[in-house]
Amino acid sequence: MNNHFDAVHDSINCLIRAVEKLPEWNRKILEASLNEAKSAQIYWNAILKYTNEFMAPYWTALKSFSNLEKIKALDSPPEQTARDYLELLQFNIQIANKGLANTFRMASDYHSRKMYEFLAATLNTFLASEGEDIAGYTDRQLRLLDLVVNVYPKAIRDIKAEYGFHFESGGYSKVAETDRFELYQVFPLDKAVQVREDGKPIMIVPPYVLGANILAFLPAENKSYVHCYANQGIPTYIRILKDIDTTPAVQTMTGEDDARDTRYFCEQLKARHGRPVTLNGYCQGGFISVVNLLSGELDGLVDALITCVAPMDGTRSKSLVEYLSHLPPRFRDLGYALKTLPNGNQVVDGKVMSWVYKLKSIETEAPIFTFYRDLLMFDRSDGKPPEISKTAAAVNHWLLYDQKDIPRAITQMSFDSYTIPVSEDGTLPVKIFGRSLNFKRLKEMGIQWLICIGESDDLVDERASLAALDFVEAEVSVFPKGHGAIATSWSMPTSACALHSCFVHKSSRFDTTECRGPVRFQLDLQNAGNDVGYTVNG
Repeated sequence: MNNHFDAVHDSINCLIRAVEKLPEWNRKILEASLNEAKSAQIYWNAILKYTNEFMAPYWTALKSFSNLEKIKALDSPPEQTARDYLELLQFNIQIANKGLANTFRMASDYHSRKMYEFLAATLNTFLASEGEDIAGYTDRQLRLLDLVVNVYPKAIRDIKAEYGFHFESGGYSKVAETDRFELYQVFPLDKAVQVREDGKPIMIVPPYVLGANILAFLPAENKSYVHCYANQGIPTYIRILKDIDTTPAVQTMTGEDDARDTRYFCEQLKARHGRPVTLNGYCQGGFISVVNLLSGELDGLVDALITCVAPMDGTRSKSLVEYLSHLPPRFRDLGYALKTLPNGNQVVDGKVMSWVYKLKSIETEAPIFTFYRDLLMFDRSDGKPPEISKTAAAVNHWLLYDQKDIPRAITQMSFDSYTIPVSEDGTLPVKIFGRSLNFKRLKEMGIQWLICIGESDDLVDERASLAALDFVEAEVSVFPKGHGAIATSWSMPTSACALHSCFVHKSSRFDTTECRGPVRFQLDLQNAGNDVGYTVNG
């Protein structure tokens, strides 16, 4: 009898405890429902935001496309136009399929994991188990979405004060100027370091498309390509393109203008320091630097060259060649990226050019894919608040806000280099001053050349960067990571591949594993009077 009474008593106590917990369940479920409603609103806002940012250049491209097609349609037979448009439609479908397939895969993987977390939180709620309950789970997801959609973009905008060049804040001095460019000296961040006035000067040439700021990434964080040179006491100079929106001379400039202005700057630096200049081009700036050298305009002024992730023969870029091979020949025309300024000058829209590169890599650049990628970057299940690193914010500031419009003639040179291969004898597909340009001339000039490439560069791959090795000798340094890593990750002096050091990195193409950073290369030239170096024969 007592046992029966005890059993009934225990059952009643369990029921009472369960009833007592019902209001807590209801509260958590109600809180979770409110969190889900807010999350849904932010989620769909994010989908629209990411899609709109991706598609914004499309409207500019569509206008240029329509204007050019009005002319081409009149000059082409109707059947040819119909065939070209069908091929273009097929091309668009292929791109869309690639983007959608990867997006669905990413979204499926993300939501499958989230479903597991949601079910675990639901069980924890109803069984009063330890661990995250449903209210905590939905609150974490709400905060994650708010971080990605609202907080992160603000951090990207706010990093502007620390990112890139701020010539008005000190640390730089303008030493020369033309109608198109300004030349600034970069001073050491470490006040204890003195610039060697008798040192070997280096002039750094940034890319046109994404500007110069990537080369002064985060100086206060000790991540700055240009300051890696200056902090070693090297006389360091950066060539800055004037604002294309307000400078007609930039809007209409040609390759000849670039070469003449470069010659003028090199004359100033050689006179100032009494030594020939090292020319250092990053990405597109490297290609332009080689063109200028081969033109003969810099003879007697430059005796060393450094190129970083620079395309020497764009037709060897596997991913871009594959992309262009599917595009009908009719539409391989730079005119589709042109825009006309209020003064009538035509320039190439930088956002459209950046968009083309996104289409090339649509598998990882599709708007919804990038949204989920950002979610995963900040998603933490350990309860700790996610952190927004300054590096991530600065990289995205570069990608979002540093696209620059480009002079038409300068873009045409790069366009030709990506559509016409270097000839079998080493002649480039571009000319300036009416002169043929051949890689072999660098050997005749006695130019010492260091080529720095990114092992995982998906913008300028290894074959495009090293094309000149078929014709001349150059030293090669292979850096881990991708296109911007030399200016970001490896510009930190304490990094594994610091620019002022020699480091060991195994390359798939070369037997040698020891590489010299570009700053080390410049220091060795400076200290040994240029009579140094080892080469890798292509």
